[in-house]
Amino acid sequence: MDIIFNCPKCEQELAVDNSGAGSEINCPSCSEKIVIPRTAAPASSGTVPVRATGHASSPMSSSAAAKVEMHLKVPDHSQPAASLIGKPSVPLDVTAKESDRKMKVKTIRHTDCIEVGHDKFDEMVTAFLQKVGETNVVSLTPLTYTHLDIGSQKLMTDYAVLVVYRG
Repeated sequence: MDIIFNCPKCEQELAVDNSGAGSEINCPSCSEKIVIPRTAAPASSGTVPVRATGHASSPMSSSAAAKVEMHLKVPDHSQPAASLIGKPSVPLDVTAKESDRKMKVKTIRHTDCIEVGHDKFDEMVTAFLQKVGETNVVSLTPLTYTHLDIGSQKLMTDYAVLVVYRG
């Protein structure tokens, strides 16, 4: 026959075999030290009344559902639970004030990266980002702009990247 009782601290319902009566255990839910009460012992100060599964105290306890043996586990939290709510990211102006380095801006234009017919835009952006370091990059913003081509006197559309970083 099992002894069913509640933890005096967290009210977790526990069931222990009769042979464990009088011994001391830690509550699996809150880790409070508990002395397992005896089945015949009346409720004393600081303990919760004991129910034995063999006694019919209500019609519900004598039903077939009450006689089904269930083996349930209570989670044991040895560490604090992880936070499910993430902190919002810090605004740029706060980041700039807290940093010992100044915020800087670099614009890399596509037209400045063409050397003798070879497009080196990707290589130059990559080299700059590696030099600055990933942890120092605050934002990368693609840009599209128009400029006047000196040779043809036409408006040309081109692209660039704007890098905000700590430097």
